[in-house]
Order: sequence, then C-alpha cells, then structure tokens
Amino acid sequence: MAITSIVLAGGKSTRLGKDKAAELIGGESLLQRVLSRLATFSTDIILVTAAGQAKLPDSCSLPSGTRIIDDIFPGGGSLGGIYAGLSVSSSLHNLVVACDMPFLNVSLLQYLLEVSPPFDAVVPRVRDGFEPLHAVYSKSCIAPIQSLLEQGNHRIIDFFPQVKVRCVVEEEVNRFDPEHLSVFNINTQDDLNRARRLALSDTPLFSKSANIVAAKRRIHY
Repeated sequence: MAITSIVLAGGKSTRLGKDKAAELIGGESLLQRVLSRLATFSTDIILVTAAGQAKLPDSCSLPSGTRIIDDIFPGGGSLGGIYAGLSVSSSLHNLVVACDMPFLNVSLLQYLLEVSPPFDAVVPRVRDGFEPLHAVYSKSCIAPIQSLLEQGNHRIIDFFPQVKVRCVVEEEVNRFDPEHLSVFNINTQDDLNRARRLALSDTPLFSKSANIVAAKRRIHY
C-alpha cells in the first residue's frame, strides 16, 4: 500500500516560547527525530508549515522526497494542516503526525497502517481522548474537513461522524507502547526537559502524573 506521511509543523510554539522543532532531544532536533522515523514508511513526506514559515532548523536534513507546503487555510489550526497535506498527497492513505512527538513508535504506526484499508480514518484513543495528530487519514476525509473549515470549525474530531472511523483502543496501543510515549507531545519547557531525560534512558518511563497532564491537553481536539 502506497503511503504518504504528513507532518504538521505550522504551530506557533506559544507555550514553549521558542521554535520547538529546532530543540535538541537525544542529539537530534525534534523535527529530525520525527522525520527519520517516518522515513521508515515511505519516501513521500509532506511537511506542512504556516505560510512564510518554511525555515528548517539548521541541524535538520530532509529525507529524500520530502516536500514543504504552506497551509491552505491560514489560521485553520491542525485541521487546516491535515487538509493541506491530504490535498496534495498522491496516496489514498496518509500517516499524519505532529512535529512535536519525539518518541514515535514505529511498530504502533505500522499497526495503524495495517488496519487502515477499509476505513477513512484510523485514530488511537487512550485514556479519555482521541489522538487525532497520530493517525491515518484517507483522501475521502478532504470534503468533510473542508466543510468544517469553511464553517470556521477547527475541531478535528467534529468531522469524524461524517466518515468511517476505526478507533484503536487503549488495549491495542498497549501492545506496542504501554507507556503511550508515542503520543507524548511537547508544549512547555517541562515537557521538553522530560523528553530530554527520557531520551537518555534505556527504559524510559512516563509517570502517571505526566499521563494525566497529557490527557488533559487533548480536550481542544
């Protein structure tokens, strides 16, 4: 199955106060860590950035076949980024992740792709929320996403009732990533510090309190 990987890198990093994609974790920039893992699945990678913000970290080298595109719906948030990536993708099924996930689990991502063919979207749901920025979307999602954006609605999960969604439940996720580090994203300096500590550990553990914080962050989706 031909796969395109879409990386959303159009965020303003307002909570961190600096360009999170350029921050070093385990000797690599955050963006480089994400891109190198996605290169496992395909040579077709789309990096979606905000208009006029296509500058890459100095330490980041793009895998062969990577394209950089601007958001089509400026101000459309992550939903707009998904729409932009799907619109130019040449693949029916597309792996979509945010650029601030330093511990993507290749085995879990492969599982999402394996179960995706009959569905329009394959989205993990852990604890109390969906992880829509760690998911697989088909091009059939373009029209319902566009409809939401034109209404000024940027909540990703609001288009789910209009498509065929495969929810990957926590028990399935736990088979590959029991600590749910794959969906851990960086928003604050505390997150960044924790990621750097985890990158140094041979057997990183994600504390219960950190998991609770991460679950709360999903509310805006």
